[in-house]
Amino acid sequence: MRTGVVCGILAVFLSGTVVVPAAAATPASEPVYDYAKAVRETVWVDIGRDGDGDGRSDRVAADIVRPGEAPSRVPVIMDASPYYSCCGRGNESELKSYDSAGKPVKFPLFYDNYFVPRGYAVVLVDLAGTNRSAGCADVGGASDVDSARKVVDWLNGRATGYSAKTGGSAVTAGWSTGNVGMIGKSYDGTIANGVAATGVAGLKTIVPISAISSWYDYYRSDGATFGFNPAGLAQTVEARNSGQNCSAQNQVLTQGATANGDYGPLWADRDYVTRAGTVRASVLLSHGVNDLNVKTIHFGQWWAALNVEKKIWLAQTGHVDPFDYRRADWVDLLHRWFDHYLLGIDNGVQNGPMASVERQPDQWADQSAYPAAGVVATTLRPHTSGTLGTSPASGTASFTDNPGLGEDTWVTNPGSAALTYSTGALASDLQVSGTTSVTVTATPSTSSARVSALLVDLGPATIRNFAGSGEGIKTGTSETCWGSSTSGDDACYRVASADVKKVSYTILSRGWADLANYASLSQERPLTPGTAYPMTFRLASTDHIVPRGHALALIIGGTDGSFIRGPAQPGRVTLDLARTSASVPLAGVVPAATTHPAFDTDAFVASSARADLR
Repeated sequence: MRTGVVCGILAVFLSGTVVVPAAAATPASEPVYDYAKAVRETVWVDIGRDGDGDGRSDRVAADIVRPGEAPSRVPVIMDASPYYSCCGRGNESELKSYDSAGKPVKFPLFYDNYFVPRGYAVVLVDLAGTNRSAGCADVGGASDVDSARKVVDWLNGRATGYSAKTGGSAVTAGWSTGNVGMIGKSYDGTIANGVAATGVAGLKTIVPISAISSWYDYYRSDGATFGFNPAGLAQTVEARNSGQNCSAQNQVLTQGATANGDYGPLWADRDYVTRAGTVRASVLLSHGVNDLNVKTIHFGQWWAALNVEKKIWLAQTGHVDPFDYRRADWVDLLHRWFDHYLLGIDNGVQNGPMASVERQPDQWADQSAYPAAGVVATTLRPHTSGTLGTSPASGTASFTDNPGLGEDTWVTNPGSAALTYSTGALASDLQVSGTTSVTVTATPSTSSARVSALLVDLGPATIRNFAGSGEGIKTGTSETCWGSSTSGDDACYRVASADVKKVSYTILSRGWADLANYASLSQERPLTPGTAYPMTFRLASTDHIVPRGHALALIIGGTDGSFIRGPAQPGRVTLDLARTSASVPLAGVVPAATTHPAFDTDAFVASSARADLR
């Protein structure tokens, strides 16, 4: 057996406890159980819903691997996912596998290999309507959440599990302590958020990785639409289920996700942020600040709403698991995190820095807080001179919506499609840490309009290539091993390294809005050409340092064609600059608009072209 992390002490489990030598400074669970002897089984848990309309309460499949040498009871690490048969998990897209009798063999990811020998059970749940579970997926709704919540209940003796998908005999979890930690990336981490928001007893911690906190913000943005809908995702994850007819549930999703960007009942049911106050579990959160799939507003609003013990990692990557950009440190942190919250080991993992942020590829800095300590919401105003500063502004400026153009063109060659305002070269570093909001007072020339905004660091840098195929990582051929292996379940994974790129600018935050939702996200209103409308919308959460000598720019335009759908009648939009501003969470000094030169577009375009050739 090979392990990727070796603990500094020897700990021995006796009846599910840890015995630590007196001289040991930091106790930790140790791999004292034989993974080859682990119990592998499936229990079908009744979730009390009939999503597929077959007249029977749906049962979800919980595949379990746990120590076979019978400690009295063990805690559980759970990953509830819709992807175990359709799409795979992890950088190597691993799927579950079963033997000829239907007994689980392959558990994707390293959690079972690493943690089962250390006295944990690992439970991988197929969400309703996916893989071997009955029912239908409802994309973050009650059925999805209950698929995992009811398994937590079963592990605590409050729900019924069975030995078969239909019929069978009742099965109890007498081997479980009832302490559960949920983990997962993307959809899986989203379900962890959703279950935590129910306040279910027994869920002690969650580890959401690049996870959604409100499904509205995955498919919509302040009234603007990204052009895809939940029914398509439901059909994808249901493609390899056991033959359930999910057309009725998919129709519910289609009808609830209206074609416009209004926030309605379907989205409210899938908005976990509004229920964050019921969360009891601690939270270890990880997200890429350049994640353009599950955009960073998700971690920002979730984090801000939580009132529990929590820590956060923010990488320069896109939609990437920390196992693939900071592997040894991540496994070590997970080990200590689960030991503390599930085994009750007093190892101090909850103390120390709250945040760890990647400043440059593979260069990390710890912070005492997120947003960073000392950050102040600072009002920056655009001026007709093209400057951005703290002094009052006046006058107007206009852009012509061109849905065929996107953010990179806006930065390098906006023409008439976007407006650029810059601080000019900064005399000292300026940190943007938190969530920015932009307020516009906009007059459209037509009856429909979009407004989008960017925060941009203007200056050369070497960053992770988050727009590349690996979203900031390159996967090699060598492997490292993290726990024990069997012939059917390998603990070894290919090593990933940073995929880097030289750039002349960095877009650090984005946001989009439909001006028709200026008064309410719940109901768009017709726009009258020539009438001024005030609207405030959010940009994505981030933590970024704009270095001395660089400039911070605010770019405002219409349809950012890289992300959102354009209006029915694109036209000209005029901004009242006296009533247009950005509230930016800043640590550092921003000059007043009169103390620095305007942004030199021609020089910047030339420097961008040179940078792309390097």
